[in-house]
Amino acid sequence: MKKILVLHGPNINLTGIREPDTYGRVTLEDINREICAYANSLELDCDIFQSNHEGALIDKIHEALDGYDGIVINAGAYTHYSYAIRDAISSVKKPCVEVHMSNIHAREAFRHESVLALVCVGQICGFGKQSYLLGVAAVKELLKD
Repeated sequence: MKKILVLHGPNINLTGIREPDTYGRVTLEDINREICAYANSLELDCDIFQSNHEGALIDKIHEALDGYDGIVINAGAYTHYSYAIRDAISSVKKPCVEVHMSNIHAREAFRHESVLALVCVGQICGFGKQSYLLGVAAVKELLKD
């Protein structure tokens, strides 16, 4: 069975509490349960990790070298300026889909650019928690033999 890694960056742990008009009222625990159930329905093994710390996210991305077939990442604010996360994604050479619950292109100007986009196979944004499920489906398609 193919194995994917879903990563949540800083402040995603406050989903359901933080800016509910933007991110919704569903908790991260509920979203994670839905992601795992959906991944399993697609015959994917799924691990999920959240951190507010850049280095911890980079360490998990490095684990994809030997432990995972693909990555779904919502890097939060790191999306817009973390060249270190960008380089980690580039280094592991696994299909990576960038996701965001909000439409980053319809928000503040500083959110419009993603430094991760050039090393990800695609970006899905603006569909709330569904963005993660669409990201999982995209990775599944990319992993077909």
